[in-house]
Amino acid sequence: MTRSTTNTPPGRVPHLPRRRLGFAAATASLVVVFAASGAPIPLYEHYRAADGLTTGDLSIAAVTYFVAVMLALVVLGRLSDHLGRRTVTLVAVGLAAAGSLALLDVTGLGVLMTGRALQGLACGLGSSAIAAYIVDLTPERPRWLAATVVAGSPLIGLTLGAVGTGALAEYGPAPEQVPYLAVTVLLGVCAALLPASPEVVVRRSGTLNSLRPRVHLPHTIRPLLPAAIAVFCGTWALGGFYQAFSPTISAQNLGTTNTLVAGIVFASFMAPYAVGGPLTGRLNPGAAQRTGIVVFALAVAGVVLGLRTGTVTAVIVCGIVAGAAQGAAFTGSVRGLLQRIGPAERAGLMSTVYLFSYGGAAVPSLISGRLTATGMPLRTISLGYAALAVLAAVVVLLASVRGHARTVAEGGRT
Repeated sequence: MTRSTTNTPPGRVPHLPRRRLGFAAATASLVVVFAASGAPIPLYEHYRAADGLTTGDLSIAAVTYFVAVMLALVVLGRLSDHLGRRTVTLVAVGLAAAGSLALLDVTGLGVLMTGRALQGLACGLGSSAIAAYIVDLTPERPRWLAATVVAGSPLIGLTLGAVGTGALAEYGPAPEQVPYLAVTVLLGVCAALLPASPEVVVRRSGTLNSLRPRVHLPHTIRPLLPAAIAVFCGTWALGGFYQAFSPTISAQNLGTTNTLVAGIVFASFMAPYAVGGPLTGRLNPGAAQRTGIVVFALAVAGVVLGLRTGTVTAVIVCGIVAGAAQGAAFTGSVRGLLQRIGPAERAGLMSTVYLFSYGGAAVPSLISGRLTATGMPLRTISLGYAALAVLAAVVVLLASVRGHARTVAEGGRT
């Protein structure tokens, strides 16, 4: 068995100061890894105009990212259970840096896809290993903290990456290079903090066997899966729409190619996600899930209406509400799943959660890219996303009714 390089034996609870340091370092790493993946988004319209890429090409780049994330989740999702959380977190940070450096000179679709693939692999590892690392080190109180941090950090990172890139690209020197260099520096800071963080997993054999593709679905969570999967897929689909098309929305609906504005449009949906979990933290997981998905569906309808009528205020305001509602629904779903499993199953579960989430983003993005290539306007394509949101709400509500009926029936038998 490999011995830990820290003073705290792996598998034991570290002293409080080191636990806090590890929690902070892991959280920062997850945020910055996703900030790196959000950095290219405001530049998409620039790439389209200056480098001859089409809207369909940008959609392909988004799908490349999603597929790389899903590949990492399916193949590498349990790697940290064998090599240790800290080690795999360092690998994720390194891959994110490599992806950022690859994008310093985007000369065509191939370079963009390469950078996005590396960033996708990093985010896949982040969604499993770093997320599990955070849960392992999260303080016991408040109870909603672990689910909120794990669910919110990726969206906060994407927001910071997009808005930061937008500002640097619009008002700083070397707009296609400085944003990537800045995020690489931040990744370096994370890499410097992680060796001082405690390792909480005992290294064990079976590393190669863990690479076999697998979707981890413990029996204890299966009654909750229909509603949870509906939330993951329905909400992240809209995130994929914003990731692929927010610069285009800025250009077509706002009449500007300002990269900061494009970043703000993207952030109007992503940033409010962070408040959804705390706002519904006092609700039980099922109530948070139901409330979030119903409000989300209504808000998406508002976004679509704003796009179709050209009302920019409606697009932004409803996007903000949708983002907060997504945070509530997603966090409630994750809380419900986490409370039914043990520590050894966390990495595998988080991999599965994000596998469904990214799948929900990738498939509609691929279809949307094909539709834009035929000349279909975004305001028409957005109707499909509204339909997905409504379908997700219906599934969650039906699952809630069935779950209540099952509870009543079991109570009657006893």
